[in-house]
Amino acid sequence: MVEPRPVVKHMRKRTEFLAAAKAPFTAVGAVLVQMRARHDGETEIRLGFTATKKIGGAVVRNRAKRRLREAARAAITDLGQGGCDYVFVARQGAPDRPFELLLKDVRHALERLASGRGQAPNRRPT
Repeated sequence: MVEPRPVVKHMRKRTEFLAAAKAPFTAVGAVLVQMRARHDGETEIRLGFTATKKIGGAVVRNRAKRRLREAARAAITDLGQGGCDYVFVARQGAPDRPFELLLKDVRHALERLASGRGQAPNRRPT
């Protein structure tokens, strides 16, 4: 019997992005990926994309996010885990990196997170 593909949705609320920022992450090449297991009984995968002003102006940031969306769309159905949130953060080379290498970065990051080899976020003492 063929396992159904998980439903993929986009994250839109700031609180969802902040929750993912406290989760394990991994950085590979031109992308940083954060993965948070939700534990809410849902099996959908939620994706978020962001790029900081460090990588360039609005045009460059939008191009980087468009390219990350396409790479994530190609990789997430095979490597994503249901019931998790993924945030893809564009790094310096994301806007100009050849797409094959960007896709390879995304796949490698998702594989690393799925195997539990992601780094825990730095937490400041409160």
